Amino acid sequence: MSISLQDAFNKSTYQLPGHGKRNVQVLKDAFENIDGQLDSDIYGTGKIIEAFQDKMAAFLGKEKAVFFPSGTMAQQIAMRIWCDEKELQKVAYHPLSHLEIHEEDGLKELHNIKTVLLADETRVIELDDVVSMEEEVACLLLELPQREIGGQLPSYETLEEISKHCRKNGIKLHLDGARLLEVLPYYEKTASEVCELFDSVYLSFYKGIGGIAGAILAGEATFIAKSKVWKRRYGGDLISLYPYIISADHFFNQKSKKMPVYYENAKELAVFFNSCHHVSTLPAIPVSNMFHVQFPHSKEEIEPILVEVIRETGVGIINHLKATGESSCYFEVSIGDRYQEVPKEAVKNAFLQLDRLMKNKFSF
Repeated sequence: MSISLQDAFNKSTYQLPGHGKRNVQVLKDAFENIDGQLDSDIYGTGKIIEAFQDKMAAFLGKEKAVFFPSGTMAQQIAMRIWCDEKELQKVAYHPLSHLEIHEEDGLKELHNIKTVLLADETRVIELDDVVSMEEEVACLLLELPQREIGGQLPSYETLEEISKHCRKNGIKLHLDGARLLEVLPYYEKTASEVCELFDSVYLSFYKGIGGIAGAILAGEATFIAKSKVWKRRYGGDLISLYPYIISADHFFNQKSKKMPVYYENAKELAVFFNSCHHVSTLPAIPVSNMFHVQFPHSKEEIEPILVEVIRETGVGIINHLKATGESSCYFEVSIGDRYQEVPKEAVKNAFLQLDRLMKNKFSF
């Protein structure tokens, strides 16, 4: 009886990607040292939420910030505010933006906002794409890193030029910074230095940080005041959000300082993948803690090979594989705490086995 890639991964001794299993222990760890008598937040007010919002505003270099239960809610609201301000219901972003492919057209259906897609699906937005826009827009959204194409990034100089162009031409610039912390080591900048180039910023607390859920939206005070009104309209002011806030704060404090380590580990792991027959990474050298691993063969051909490597070595390389065509597939790697827990000899052995099996299967 064949075993699935997910089952093989679950039974492996070591796992390369991520921080660990997402279970109730995540919440227990966050609350371990919390005073049970601490007052909860109530409908967006209270010390526990206000202190965290102030902390994040300062970290991102913005006047104010507001905590949202989801990034989807936060970013749709940001787009709506900027469109209303300019009285122009049109924004621009990458064709593979989260808003375009993962939100069931929420921006269009809920707000009647039209979108302009910049660049093609294989690369990031460059200055020429912005300068040559034929349509006027209220806001340009940039995602750093661009997840769906392996976490690619524009150069920092490009960001500066795009920011300068937008400010000169009255275009608001919004940062989809779900994984902002993960790109800071590559840019060698602080969060506030990057965010200074943008009018509004979104940061996630469950992706690289590893919290339960939740997001921060930051910007000028008037922008955040409007976003709080929209948060209430969206039903985002739950009676209490403290489980999300406490976990966000706990894991932010724990993980944000580790991003340079995750980045170096991702570059190291990419070398292992690229050393294997018919295996390549995108980008070839990662620019954050994430990248894609690509195979010029079908999912049906590659999955049994990965399962065999995991079963032979005990090293869980990945738990999923996505077809991109009849003869191509890939998976996404995001490095967190687990990679450093795997003995280097075990890692080397896993990739020697992967290389051997790929050569045996595809050397012709």
